[in-house]
Amino acid sequence: MTREHLDRLLEQALLADDHSSLASRLYDVALDYSSGDVSRASILVLAAEEWRAAGQPARAMECFQRAVEDGGEAGFDARAGIADTLFELDRADEAREVIETIRAEGGVSTATAHTIAETLVAYGDLQGGLEWATQAALGSDESDPEHVAALRTRYRIRVDLGLPEDELDALVH
Repeated sequence: MTREHLDRLLEQALLADDHSSLASRLYDVALDYSSGDVSRASILVLAAEEWRAAGQPARAMECFQRAVEDGGEAGFDARAGIADTLFELDRADEAREVIETIRAEGGVSTATAHTIAETLVAYGDLQGGLEWATQAALGSDESDPEHVAALRTRYRIRVDLGLPEDELDALVH
C-alpha cells in the first residue's frame, strides 16, 4: 500500500463520516499486507484510531495490540494507544501501568511522549501530562514536526496549571 492510496481511503471515510467501514477495510488490508510504503503496524494503528472514532474501543485495543506484536514503525509506540484506550474503557490503573512500562524502557520518541501527554491531560492528569510534554519538547529539535506541537501542548498545560511562563513557553510565541 502506498501512502497516496492510504490517504485516499482516509479522505473517502472522512467525507462519508464512516469510521467503522474504514476501520474494517484498514484491518483487512493489514492482515493481508506484505510490503509497501507504509508498515503493517502503521495501518493497524490507523485502524485502531478509526475503531475508536467509531465508538468501538475493544476493537481498537485489538488493533493496537497487533501493531505492538508486529513491531513495525507506526509513528509512535502503539502501547501509547493502548494506554489511551484503557483510560477510555475506565481501566486507568492498567493504563498507568502501560505508561510506566514505556517510561521505564526509555528511548521514548517525541511522538510517543506527546501522545502520552495528551492522553494524561484528557483524563485529568495535568501534572503527568506536563512531564511527558516537557520530555517531548526537550527530546526533539526544531526540525522535528512534533517539536512545535509538543511545545504548544506543554504551554497549554502550564496555562491550565496556572504556572508562569518559562523559557520553553517563550518558544511558542
